Amino acid sequence: MGMTNIYMGSLRYGPTGKRRKKHFANAAKAKPLQFKQTKVAKTQLDIMREQQAKQYKSIMEEAVANGTWTSMDSNATAKKESPKYTGTLIKGIATMHKSNAVPIINKEEATDIARMRRG
Repeated sequence: MGMTNIYMGSLRYGPTGKRRKKHFANAAKAKPLQFKQTKVAKTQLDIMREQQAKQYKSIMEEAVANGTWTSMDSNATAKKESPKYTGTLIKGIATMHKSNAVPIINKEEATDIARMRRG
């Protein structure tokens, strides 16, 4: 037969109208896929890794096996307290120019900053 409808498609005929040799209209003809498991020879690197794993055992794995493994403390991931100044050197904080915070150590600095600000 001639050309088939391209929009509909066909399993037996291709878009050019030529009959396909292999079509999937009858699924019973299809053979099931069989996978064979292949054995891979151990490489020298694999052998070295096995020897190292036997020689240097994981501390955590041993602790889990013994039953002595405990998870981290609840305080281990607790939020740190923000640092606060507890000394007596700084008396206060002054604003110099355009919100520039300056620490005040003594009364003389406070008066100097106040004069500079006024002009």
